[in-house]
Amino acid sequence: MALTRRIIPCLDLKDGRVVKGTHFEGLRDAGDPVELAARYNEQGADEVVFLDITASKEKRKTIIDLISRAADQLFLPLTVGGGISTTEDITAILRAGADKVSMNTAAVQNPAIISDGAAAFGTQCIVLAMDVRRNSTVREGTTEIRLADGTTCWYEVVTHGGSRPTGIDAIQWALEAEERGAGEILLTSMETDGTKEGFDIPITEAVASATHIPVVASGGVGTLEHFYDGFVLGKADACLAASVFHFGEFTIRDVKEYLAGRGVPVRL
Repeated sequence: MALTRRIIPCLDLKDGRVVKGTHFEGLRDAGDPVELAARYNEQGADEVVFLDITASKEKRKTIIDLISRAADQLFLPLTVGGGISTTEDITAILRAGADKVSMNTAAVQNPAIISDGAAAFGTQCIVLAMDVRRNSTVREGTTEIRLADGTTCWYEVVTHGGSRPTGIDAIQWALEAEERGAGEILLTSMETDGTKEGFDIPITEAVASATHIPVVASGGVGTLEHFYDGFVLGKADACLAASVFHFGEFTIRDVKEYLAGRGVPVRL
């Protein structure tokens, strides 16, 4: 029997509110995180992700309180990311009610946090959040990926909300994270984030094909077909979206019924 594909709403948090922008900029308010999470729970989401996008500037207590309140209302897995850089941070997030933690910048700066987290809490708790950007400058040791227009590029890992290039090749980083014990990869392409033009299929498919752990496609959903493309063309195990859910363009049920009608196995 085919594994069911997951539909995951993502809630970007700033100052205790859900926000949404394009390419991580131009943020607008999208509502109360606990209320939205509860709504998605009722609609049949397979999981919910909270990303504290300004964690370094905020006091950790705020997000801990939010996690506790949300966890009390949710009957589905909750993943939390943002500002997690030590095993103590992971402990606090999990104790507050989260099921998984997602790490991006901290994992790049200190890859051992992946290994340490996996050893302490199990690989199923550790998600590598990987933000990537296309780089057309040829560099030795990078993985060339062919785009739809026939050109090639490599994908560079970026941190700090997409603002800092790292020089790290996305495929190599995904493989290292898997080896270190990451149980899942949350892959966001800065090329497509917030554009509503669809997931970045070339990098999604490349990471999914290179690794043996689930890949969550993120960044760019605008139509129901984009979810289908993420699963079928991108080979993703889960598709994550934000604004189309927050602003009521689709419900989780709408997406799942569409996918089921096109032969993609989902939990209805």
